[in-house]
Amino acid sequence: MNMTPQELAEACRDVMWKDDEVVQDLGMHIESVSPGEAKLSLTVTQAMANSHGTAHGGFIFTLADSAFAYACNSYNHKAVAGHCSITYVAPAHVGMHLTATAREHVRFGRNGMYDVTVTNEDNELIAEFRGHSRIVKGLHIDGGEHDGT
Repeated sequence: MNMTPQELAEACRDVMWKDDEVVQDLGMHIESVSPGEAKLSLTVTQAMANSHGTAHGGFIFTLADSAFAYACNSYNHKAVAGHCSITYVAPAHVGMHLTATAREHVRFGRNGMYDVTVTNEDNELIAEFRGHSRIVKGLHIDGGEHDGT
């Protein structure tokens, strides 16, 4: 099976989405995916609000982490997080539509670093996330072309 890098990224997305119940149950949407990049979105619900009346940081982290996961798994190698950090810049309120845009910073050997920016519908910065990935055994698509990493 010979696929373009974009076709491979989309096929990996489809395989992951099928079993990604957390992302689906939280109402996230995959806006786009390409090699080393992914964009996911989520609307903050009342059930996601903390005692301050703003989005609980864990939900913002989960959105950013999910975009990171789809970006670092877009090459057909199964990849997991080795380390992640987030900086919250502004609060997100109930009803806000958040978008997490993940971009590959660098890949080296079995490792990678990805930056994720979380913004609201007015393109205001909510959080910055950095994830470090590690390739583990296995492919998402048996027989799928990959870059040999």
